[in-house]
Amino acid sequence: MIRSVITGSGSALPEQCVTNAEMAKRVDTTDEWIVERTGIRQRYIAAEGETTSSLATEAARKALEDAGVDASEIGLIILATATPDHTFPATATQVQANLGCRGGVAFDVQAVCSGFLYALGTADSLLRTGMAKKALVIGAETFSRILDWEDRTTCVLFGDGAGAVVLETRDVADDGPGILATKLHADGEHKDLLYVDGGPSTTGEVGKLRMKGREVFRHAVVNLADVLKEVLADAGVESSDVDWVVPHQANARILDATARKLGLSTDKIVVTVDQHANTSAASVPLAFDVARKDGRIKQGDLVMFEAMGGGFTWGASLARI
Repeated sequence: MIRSVITGSGSALPEQCVTNAEMAKRVDTTDEWIVERTGIRQRYIAAEGETTSSLATEAARKALEDAGVDASEIGLIILATATPDHTFPATATQVQANLGCRGGVAFDVQAVCSGFLYALGTADSLLRTGMAKKALVIGAETFSRILDWEDRTTCVLFGDGAGAVVLETRDVADDGPGILATKLHADGEHKDLLYVDGGPSTTGEVGKLRMKGREVFRHAVVNLADVLKEVLADAGVESSDVDWVVPHQANARILDATARKLGLSTDKIVVTVDQHANTSAASVPLAFDVARKDGRIKQGDLVMFEAMGGGFTWGASLARI
């Protein structure tokens, strides 16, 4: 059967690392307060000149090198981001230009923290229809640009970064590698729980992030557990068959609660929220690349990706690496 197979990954972080102690100098908070409630110990913040497209390009180049694929072979680029370089054109087209692979399909996907899952599902569908043979799927954010740095309840939670994977269509056996199942959802009724208070057609300004944390936490645990069950059922596997879960890195307590709800061992959860904080659409591919490069995720492993973000949007995808 024809499947979309992940053949390479890469990631990129800004140069500036900001610890909780340094955050405590900017807002009324402490390292203990942040760690206890979120598990976050540090985050990376983009400096002037570091943009969503520059981080995305670096992650994409590393993914291409890892896959042994030349940029000229890429026929599809989907970039998930809520913090594009410009209102338009799509930041994916800037990455395409940076890589020098003209003429293929390139566009952005905006589903906030679920963006990479939406992009991965879209790329998988397009590849399997023959739109392209090889694709770059990227999650990249400079969330620091839309934070209210006087709001200690939100500004300590987020960071900047990018992650990317190369997808290639291959004819594989039933037990071979590739994306096995993906489920995506949205519910706009809850948009006021996590949003940015600006935009081109409303205020004419970028706006700042606003969040009601307790309500988001409650919805996240329920929605993520439900969608993971959907994907497992669709793929015909049990939760015990999954080698690794690579979740959206929003909050360590959400990761623990979701694992408990599914009866999963926390030893199977890839956690990087302590290192990177919440990098929105970048968090899943960034965590995946870290776990691949440090040897945890190996060829043949069954890996579950999952995320929930503003909208609300949420989704999960199961892949054999």
